[in-house]
Amino acid sequence: MTFTVLVPARLQSTRLPRKPLADLAGVPMIVRVAQRAALSGAARVVVAADDAEITAACSAHGVTSVLTRADHATGSDRLAEACEQLGLDGTDLVVNVQGDEPLIDPALIDACAAELVHRPECVMSTAAHPIDAVDEFRNPNVVKVVLDAAGRALYFSRAPIPWWRDGFANGVTALPSPAPLRHIGLYAYQAGFLRRFPTLAASPLEAVESLEQLRVLWHGERIAVHVTADRPGPGVDTPEDLARVRALLG
Repeated sequence: MTFTVLVPARLQSTRLPRKPLADLAGVPMIVRVAQRAALSGAARVVVAADDAEITAACSAHGVTSVLTRADHATGSDRLAEACEQLGLDGTDLVVNVQGDEPLIDPALIDACAAELVHRPECVMSTAAHPIDAVDEFRNPNVVKVVLDAAGRALYFSRAPIPWWRDGFANGVTALPSPAPLRHIGLYAYQAGFLRRFPTLAASPLEAVESLEQLRVLWHGERIAVHVTADRPGPGVDTPEDLARVRALLG
């Protein structure tokens, strides 16, 4: 199995400006992410950046990067351009590791790539883990996914799904059984589909939920889901998240 890891990086972030360059024990966060991804079985790891400051930071630490347009609407658009620059197409395998996951498990990257290799009817794969806390089930910032019998995504939502028939009468005070699944924002793609994705019309469901992956399901494509028992390390979206990760890294 041969695959390339692409890490999209945008300098400006609403909740944490200049997030890719945030210092984590003396190393920019985007470099930390690339270094973790390099511990997977990837043939190469490439940062797809929107600013020369990011590519310079990568170069200073021996990380390969490409400079993409700054006006891309989504991370997928940025990755599609990176695929074009790198000459990736067709059935070439690409894994998208988010640039704010400095504690990503390299084994999970490998598992997500392998899931797509073993599921030729799917154009993408992703990951999920069982939710074990009611607060997470209720939280709209925790994206949930439900699967079909073959382990493919039926739907992603910020709402608590699956839902009991009488749930509105009782409220969310317990978890359904089997445990609901929390979506992990890690994706493997066939590069040809990734390059085609930005040309697909946006889905109304995607707009309602603010979940880009719903565009894939809307257009009738399939997403395989690798379910892991392990909770992923914390990502970095806010200054509080950054402080938490800094404490873990010492």
